Amino acid sequence: MKGTYLGEFEELVMLVVGVLHPKAYGVAIKKQILSQTKRKVTLSAVHAVLHRLENKGYLTSEFGEATAERGGKRKKYFTITMAGSKALSMAMETRKDLWSQIPNVALHRS
Repeated sequence: MKGTYLGEFEELVMLVVGVLHPKAYGVAIKKQILSQTKRKVTLSAVHAVLHRLENKGYLTSEFGEATAERGGKRKKYFTITMAGSKALSMAMETRKDLWSQIPNVALHRS
């Protein structure tokens, strides 16, 4: 399954794209990651992952309307594709399966 693996940051970005739907764009994604995880990321790192996920076919994008507040620049909004939804589901199932196999003693749980 070459190309279908989601890295941790890719998964995080895709989840945030889902949370922000239908208004997921670079700056909003960066802010949401900080808000949800307290993890500081650069906008360029977010854009790099968005581009990579779009190339994998997991996201699509479209430009919104130009706004005066952005000097006439348009925001690029991202949406999860069916393939992206499947990749996220597979990642979630893999994590759930692995968590269920860890004995309580291994995590010092009673």
